[in-house]
Amino acid sequence: MHEHESLIYDWNAQGDFGFRRPAHRVEFDDETLRDGLQSPSVHTPTVQQKIEILHLMDAMGLDTADIGLPGAGGVVKEDTLELARAMARDRLKIAANCAARTLEADVRPIAEIVQKTGRAIEACLFIGSSPIRRYAENWTIEMMLEHTRKSVSFAAQQGLSVMYVTEDTTRAHPEDLRRLYLTAIECGAKRICLCDTCGHATPNGVFALVGTVRRFLEEAGIRDVRLDFHGHMDRGLGVWNAITALMAGVHRVHGTALGIGERVGNAPMDEILVNLKLLGWIENDLTKLYEYCRKVSEHTRVPIPHGYPVVGKDAFETATGVHAAAVIKALRKGDRWLADRVYSGVPAADFGREQVITIGPMSGKSNIVWWLEKRGLPAKEEVVNAIFEKAKQSTQLLTEVEIMACVK
Repeated sequence: MHEHESLIYDWNAQGDFGFRRPAHRVEFDDETLRDGLQSPSVHTPTVQQKIEILHLMDAMGLDTADIGLPGAGGVVKEDTLELARAMARDRLKIAANCAARTLEADVRPIAEIVQKTGRAIEACLFIGSSPIRRYAENWTIEMMLEHTRKSVSFAAQQGLSVMYVTEDTTRAHPEDLRRLYLTAIECGAKRICLCDTCGHATPNGVFALVGTVRRFLEEAGIRDVRLDFHGHMDRGLGVWNAITALMAGVHRVHGTALGIGERVGNAPMDEILVNLKLLGWIENDLTKLYEYCRKVSEHTRVPIPHGYPVVGKDAFETATGVHAAAVIKALRKGDRWLADRVYSGVPAADFGREQVITIGPMSGKSNIVWWLEKRGLPAKEEVVNAIFEKAKQSTQLLTEVEIMACVK
């Protein structure tokens, strides 16, 4: 505990609404390099760029990464093989999994990659589960159960660990889910994944769903199957749905860097990690979080909005006089812990960032003095006054070129 911890009264830890820390260790599955690349706006990274991103996932202590759907063939299959090879060669701790439809034709390429690389890969076999999907596809529940039996049994026979994934779980009927899950588990599935594929769920719905599925398993005497939750952002609730799922008993949550993904995207892994770190639920070293997001942005050509939490350009930058003055006073005390928290609910240093003081129309002279001193420039009164007058006449932050013109 930091010596100044008592300076913050944490209302988040009060009351009965309560976010309860799970009894089990929280696990993470990063979908950036598979589900995230389904976004209409992304540019697919090269293999080397994907490997670079995998190394950053590994550095943050994430548990698994979805490295592709090799059943799609072509470049996707080739990239998946190369990623598995790199993970084995570089001895990454992060484990690999691959998506597959509930078809033997999709499972077989995963088994082949395992044989070629010696790297274990979890097979994530997915099938739609909601009545609306079944109606659109002209499926029957019997047909879905048969696909489940054949594909899960085949994957288990190939020596693959299986996660059975029901798409659109948050709009599926409980009895259908019970039959599908129990069939998959009977055939060898070690995990089941509850999906909010269409971004339909609210935290209340997630809590009810997870509780119902846990009861299915308990009633069937099943205790060794682990639960995952995979969310999307159509209602903007992906982060809190993931946290709710963990409170309800899920072991592993899924997400993508910056929330990239189909439609409006997946639950953003970076925001999930930040919130769980601040809640004290995880101990992961997240000092590489900024680099992870920056590299994904660069390699997928998806810009990070300036106001994006934690990793956006503006996240820890202030030009407002009163705000900046408090940060500057903390920095002058030589206390970076204090500087990171006196005007921020998120400590920048924990996530690879730092506090930045800039100069604009709302700035005071203390901003200017700090800016000059930080660059080893003398804060002469006439210089400070010149910059101050320039800032007050501006409609935006001054650029370094504008400030240096005043200095000269």
